[in-house]
Amino acid sequence: MIEFSLLGSGSSGNATIVRGGRSKLLIDNGLSLRQLQLRLTALGESLEGLEGIVITHEHGDHVNGIGTLARRFKVPVYLTAETAARLPEKVGPIPDQIHFEAGDAFSVGEFELQSFSVEHDAADPVSFIVERDGCRLGMATDLGHVTGLVRERLSGSHALVLESNYCPEMIERSSYPIEIVQRIKSKRGHLSNHDMNKLLKHLLHDDLQLVVAIHVSQENNTEAKARAMAMNVMRDHPARLFVAAQDEPTPMFRIEAARAKARVAS
Repeated sequence: MIEFSLLGSGSSGNATIVRGGRSKLLIDNGLSLRQLQLRLTALGESLEGLEGIVITHEHGDHVNGIGTLARRFKVPVYLTAETAARLPEKVGPIPDQIHFEAGDAFSVGEFELQSFSVEHDAADPVSFIVERDGCRLGMATDLGHVTGLVRERLSGSHALVLESNYCPEMIERSSYPIEIVQRIKSKRGHLSNHDMNKLLKHLLHDDLQLVVAIHVSQENNTEAKARAMAMNVMRDHPARLFVAAQDEPTPMFRIEAARAKARVAS
């Protein structure tokens, strides 16, 4: 069994809590310690027993809160050496760093993590598959292009957390400077609703029970548009669809080994 919640999803700060058995980990933390604790409390959760913080890449909205958290709670931080070298100065020292290479598999408590490279404008960006007791959580966020490797790694996941950042029509009318628009739309930028739609179509299978659309832009997308695009693929599939908000946590989702049925944890 795996339980997880997106505590924040977007440019204002990303963090995902994952728990199972006696183990608990965070994937990224771009939130202040106060915000992190407030959002965990809203779920009836805490930082007690946190065994590690696993980092996808060095952008501030994913790492701004890791230094304070790691030092205060004496938690190890797992990241690639290239990502460690590019961390923002404001993160400060991280006493306990555990470096891995993109593509490595490693354990954090009772979880087995498989890292894989993604295309993004960062030093050495990765995403993760998290497994425990036959449950498989697949995550792909902050990537501008879906490679064969991404599709291969995410295949067979019982729950998927996928970026659906922008609507192509909305971003063309955006107030963003043209260079920012070009960056977002590039192969090292972010996935559009259409890109996520194509990826999801490839990944559907009988035991997929939950899809969470994340990193939905507040200016260049809407929850309704992201949901409608995903439903074009999922209309005849029994999996539940949830669109994560930027500034509040999702419910705590639970995946069970028996057919990996996903539901909101009670």
